[in-house]
Amino acid sequence: MSDIFPGRLKSNRILLGIALIPPGIGLSSAAETLAPIEVISTTPLHGVSIERTRLPMHTEVATDEDMDNQQSLDLSEFLNQRFGSVFLNEAQNNPLQPDVLYRGFVASPLIGLPQGMSVYMDGVRINEPFGDTVNWSVIPESAIAGINLMSGSNPLFGLNTLGGALSVQTKNGFTHPGGEIEISAGSFERVTAQASIGGSADDLAYFITGNYFEEDGWRDYSPSESKQLFGNLAWKGDFSSLDVSLSVSDSDLIGNGALPEELLEEDREAIFTRPDQTEQEAQLVRFGGEHYFSDDIVLEGTLFYRNSEVKTLNGDDSDFEECEDEENEGFICEEDDEEEEVVTDQNGNPVVEDDDVEGGTINRSKSDQDTLGLSLQTAFLQPLAGRDNQLIVGFATDRSEVDFSSSTELGALDETRRAIGSGIMVEESFTEVETETKNLSFYLTDTWSVTQQLALTLSGRWNKTEIELRDQLGTALNGDHSFTRFNPAAGVAYDVNEQINVYTGYSESNRAPTAMELTCADPDDPCRLPNAFLSDPPLEQVVAKSWEAGIRGSQPGFDWHLGLFHTINEDDIIFISAGALTNEGYFDNVGDTRRQGIEMSFSGNALDDRLDWFLSYTHLKATFEDDLTVASPNNPFAVDGEINVSSGDRIPGLPENLLKAGVTYRFTNKLAIGLDLHYSSSVVLRGDEANQDDEIDGYTLVHLRGEYRATDRFKLFAKVDNLFDEEYETFGLYGEADEVLGDDYEESRFLSPGSPRAIWAGIRYEFL
Repeated sequence: MSDIFPGRLKSNRILLGIALIPPGIGLSSAAETLAPIEVISTTPLHGVSIERTRLPMHTEVATDEDMDNQQSLDLSEFLNQRFGSVFLNEAQNNPLQPDVLYRGFVASPLIGLPQGMSVYMDGVRINEPFGDTVNWSVIPESAIAGINLMSGSNPLFGLNTLGGALSVQTKNGFTHPGGEIEISAGSFERVTAQASIGGSADDLAYFITGNYFEEDGWRDYSPSESKQLFGNLAWKGDFSSLDVSLSVSDSDLIGNGALPEELLEEDREAIFTRPDQTEQEAQLVRFGGEHYFSDDIVLEGTLFYRNSEVKTLNGDDSDFEECEDEENEGFICEEDDEEEEVVTDQNGNPVVEDDDVEGGTINRSKSDQDTLGLSLQTAFLQPLAGRDNQLIVGFATDRSEVDFSSSTELGALDETRRAIGSGIMVEESFTEVETETKNLSFYLTDTWSVTQQLALTLSGRWNKTEIELRDQLGTALNGDHSFTRFNPAAGVAYDVNEQINVYTGYSESNRAPTAMELTCADPDDPCRLPNAFLSDPPLEQVVAKSWEAGIRGSQPGFDWHLGLFHTINEDDIIFISAGALTNEGYFDNVGDTRRQGIEMSFSGNALDDRLDWFLSYTHLKATFEDDLTVASPNNPFAVDGEINVSSGDRIPGLPENLLKAGVTYRFTNKLAIGLDLHYSSSVVLRGDEANQDDEIDGYTLVHLRGEYRATDRFKLFAKVDNLFDEEYETFGLYGEADEVLGDDYEESRFLSPGSPRAIWAGIRYEFL
């Protein structure tokens, strides 16, 4: 038996490595040498794998080498470059703060978006407990070994997996020995650096890597800095393996967001108000292990602790102004369509009118989040009725505590539209709340080969979420909420022949309302994100129900996929823009929403593997399925501040058509040049859920990249983003530009411009 287990452990690692090699991306010689079998892990724990063609869903995979070839800044940029149905929304105009959308579902660092994807790193859920947000800056790019993107409402990945799940596996000294140093610089005064080293001795291995990013930004007053450090220690024996990893990140990001359309036409680098600063420090400690009880029973587990401290500082325009009623003359009041209300300061005194307290506000928030979690699963690989079978049974539990506080300071805007504080705080803006979230789930999945050609998969996960809120300044925010659901999935995959496979599947998943949403759900009292918490009506959990079907094929030098997908979100929660400011609104259940479409992808290599290419197209129809009336006071088509949304109206921010293509040609063993094309069609502005206003125009971008390997260890590389300097926008909403810029700026449309042409170049040295 001692001879069996080492071989099996080694075999699984080799298969996983093959699984993470997308066809037609520079590693075809490996695919020709080894059997063309691609495997993937079906749960967040990257251990036991299964052939991708046995699964009733579409999956996409990539490796660290693929990211290197694309010269991607981080994970989110790579997903946008290579994964067909992924779209980046640059609402913040910061490269490390994008909204990543997949099939119309979002994973974003911004509170206020309906997070519909789950993200994992080495089995640890990266979605933050406060708002389910995903901070891409906490995932160290140089530590990524492989990426799996699983489509549909896959219940095995737990909460928020409404449209898909992203699972990242990191490097260790066994899989990535050696060292490298890389430095690059270029447009926007951007400088990046990374270094890594790894190795092994007998049964022990180590891996350490660090990243540094700094830039001034292409928009005015938009500097950012990010630092990441990752380390892993691993041990493997005949029957078991253990590892411990530490991930630390520290970022200070400025994202000045959308600006009035008229100002955009004057100066695309301008900002509306400033700053919009997010500081985050995050730590993750993870212990992982695997043990083979026999050659067909495997136990895997992960124990982790996460801490994240996020501070925001937002300089905004103001909805506080001099009182108009005679009895309130000389004081500051809050703008309201109803009876005006005198503002009181932190001492309970009415605020006296003064230029220093009019025109601007400084909104601050701080959240300290701690999460402790455990996941365990057992894989049973014994045949069933004489046929191959893989059964995985597991559970996951975590407990999160969040301390949140926020406040608003009155101020004024200087000539650069920077908010200058007065020291006078708005009394009613103070918020201090502690939340505790407990998640418990049990799951199983079984894939059985009914015949040699037909595979049947049955899965399910039971989730229970308990949310406790405790107001630290009173009792208004106190609340206890509990959400429970069992989510099933089923499907089949069939090998038509050795080259063609068809599949179809059904899946369900749910998303429990977050503490942020539960306390910001009153249309009569909108919140200012991410600041205001209120005592609000309850929200229902979102349930996604998905169907998908497709056909896929693989042959030497050519791979392809054609698929259909359809998801209904029941009781969907969205953020409705409803206040005087661009970041004011509330969360609400808006009935059912639908996301359906078609996907096509092709990739291959030719000319003795000197030419690699890919092409993908997605058509997405994302619509509201119920009639509803929502607030949108700054929408020019609104009646009494409201718009009527009809069934079939498009959901804002989602393009109907995405086209991506790329080609890489190796002129010699040293020189390679690549060209990528990205087309996105028009999108609807947030706040125009009724689809009455003009849409944001679509755009086409072309990117150029190249590398020259001077020696086996030394490489030069460069890339040009937006080669033809296309002017485009990816996101829009409504606001009151004239309140800050004057009466000459009457348009209420605010747009987020895309970045202009940029050039970066760098060097990499590999050693050991």
